[in-house]
Amino acid sequence: MTDTVLSVTDLDVRFAQDGKTVHAVRGVRFTVGAGETVALVGESGSGKSVTALSTVSLLPDSAQVSGSVQFGSREMVGAPEARLRDIRGNDISFIFQEPMTSLNPLHTLEKQIGESLKLHQGLAGDKARARIIDLLEKVGIADAEERLGAYPHQLSGGQRQRVMIAMALANGPKLLVADEPTTALDVTIQAQILDLLKRLKDEEGMSLLFITHDLGIVRRFADRVCVMQHGEIVEQGPTETVFDAPSHAYTRKLLAAEPTGRPDPVAEDAPEIVRTDGLRVWFPITRGILRRTVGHVKAVNHAQLAVRAGETLGIVGESGSGKTTLALALMRLVSSEGPIVFQGQDVQGWKSSALRPLRKHMQIVFQDPFGSLSPRMNVGQIIAEGLGVHGVPDGQDAKMAVAEMLTEVGLDPAMADRYPHEFSGGQRQRIAIARAMILRPRLVVLDEPTSALDMTVQVQIVDLLRSLQRKYGLAYLFISHDLRVVRAMAHQVIVMQRGDIVEAGSAEQVFDAPREPYTRELLAAALNLPQVQADGGVVVPLRRKGG
Repeated sequence: MTDTVLSVTDLDVRFAQDGKTVHAVRGVRFTVGAGETVALVGESGSGKSVTALSTVSLLPDSAQVSGSVQFGSREMVGAPEARLRDIRGNDISFIFQEPMTSLNPLHTLEKQIGESLKLHQGLAGDKARARIIDLLEKVGIADAEERLGAYPHQLSGGQRQRVMIAMALANGPKLLVADEPTTALDVTIQAQILDLLKRLKDEEGMSLLFITHDLGIVRRFADRVCVMQHGEIVEQGPTETVFDAPSHAYTRKLLAAEPTGRPDPVAEDAPEIVRTDGLRVWFPITRGILRRTVGHVKAVNHAQLAVRAGETLGIVGESGSGKTTLALALMRLVSSEGPIVFQGQDVQGWKSSALRPLRKHMQIVFQDPFGSLSPRMNVGQIIAEGLGVHGVPDGQDAKMAVAEMLTEVGLDPAMADRYPHEFSGGQRQRIAIARAMILRPRLVVLDEPTSALDMTVQVQIVDLLRSLQRKYGLAYLFISHDLRVVRAMAHQVIVMQRGDIVEAGSAEQVFDAPREPYTRELLAAALNLPQVQADGGVVVPLRRKGG
């Protein structure tokens, strides 16, 4: 038996909201042993994060908490504020999903990490500086001493998450709580962060409470798993047991929730929607008082591609590889060089006034629907906004068109008067899709449209997108770091690295027989495999137990 670091017994959390009581967590029981990794999994709203925040009483004043949360021999529920301050960030540390919102944009790395060291250990000056450098080196930040004066916006997503981990480790915690720490990261960066957490956990002797909706990560990473639904733990046990022989129907539903199938074949006579040959996007680097150009950021180099009606081109690669820049250039939303042939016309160099009639045929669906939907407009106004610019389809009025589009994306037309904050993440993404589709476009850019969604909702959105493509013959540019979703959506795939297309071909060729080492690295990371072996340039997949 391992020593118990955290023991949660009959935890119950309620929130007072608009005169009603929301029962967020119901009778939750679990333990975390010394050196153990326990995963809390479930869909959004299942109570995972509320449970985690309850461990150190970080819930708002509106929360009514009962039950017991014991950290070692110390009770956390109802504990004095002084005890909680002593434990938070010292014995129990947190890593959150989006480091950019967790790090102070006005403070350097040295100051942010140093605050915790000063508060809990009284370290300052040269001693604190040496400890900060040691922490940054431990989490894999190159040239750590030179990075001390950097601000969060000067780091990549993976680097920011490493800084968050360094801050969490600063005071040698016994328990690390990681709340969706890899969701917003590329697959290769995800793999690096998970390997880093595992190594640090073993070296530091920590316990880890890991919150995620990605079951692939759980299988690779956790010792035990607790499955949450509607605020309750419906199943828990050793990870291998839960994955190989799930006893609860909800667990089986989560395990089965992976995009499957393939898109419909493209008609042989399908017209070409967009094509480019040699597209280049270089951003100038200027210096000096006269802002002379001293170099270029080569975001996209000599890209070549073509997409037909009813076809999906998957664009994959790490952050900064040029995926989104390429798509925006094809839609004439960033400056570029090289031909952009849209429906037979080279639109490169066209003025905005000439492009306006074509804009209705080019639409985008973004990664974060909450950020791309105006909170001041109701759903009907959001979806109808494009109709005010480009006109209502013949024989319809705006309200009728909105109602039909809401029905088409699986939402009740009666919801048109509600606002974005009243919907779930999956529903908001359906609204964003409806806004794009109501103009009956020919080309739709889908920029990470499923990465922020639960696995079960991902499946629904993929099915919806394939259905709309089938009905309207849409051409998709599908940008994603989730290669499982790309495989279910794409006919053709291009792989980008540092602005270059390093591999291109059919989805079957790229996934089953990739030629480039970089593509094989992406596939290995996406499939949570410990390694990928290559035999004559053909990947030999290493199967996980249970498929």
